[in-house]
Amino acid sequence: MTDDVARAAAAVRDGDLVVYPTETVYGLGADALSEPAIERAFAAKRRDRDKPISLAVPNVDAALDYVRATDREVRFMREFLPGPVTVVCEKRPVVPDALTGGRERVGVRVPDHEVALALLREVAPITATSANVSGRPSATRTDDLDPEIRDAAAVVLDGGETGGTGSTVVNVETGEILRRGANAEEVEAWLAANPE
Repeated sequence: MTDDVARAAAAVRDGDLVVYPTETVYGLGADALSEPAIERAFAAKRRDRDKPISLAVPNVDAALDYVRATDREVRFMREFLPGPVTVVCEKRPVVPDALTGGRERVGVRVPDHEVALALLREVAPITATSANVSGRPSATRTDDLDPEIRDAAAVVLDGGETGGTGSTVVNVETGEILRRGANAEEVEAWLAANPE
């Protein structure tokens, strides 16, 4: 494990924010089970508190500690994760309402990026939300980070330029794509081919 990843993991454990690369855009990471850390992420992004934030984990098995997934949702996750897809599932009580804006469901992300996965193997779950001030463009390079985000983060992990297209957000239970992004066509095809 690199020193930078170790520093970022320590920062998350201390309740601080970190910026980390994914295969889509740079993410803003905080301890996804800590309300004060989640609040820091919302504040840094200037994000409305009723807009949910997803959580990131290192693999599907880890996700099942935080969500109650149906068999179909698990099959979907094993097909598409790690990858640029966020799966919205019923949250377990351990997931704070602060993360989900009081909703009963939470987005789950397993980024397909070695730096992100190295961080998540050290500390998880962390918030999975773009590292930008709400309403501004997402960052695909650390040079593109909003100054406010850079100032708020204890550690910025540079993983080079990212893919640029946000993740596709899907509610597998209802078969609904909530946000079209990377792999949207493959997601639609799987949903059509696996109705139950």
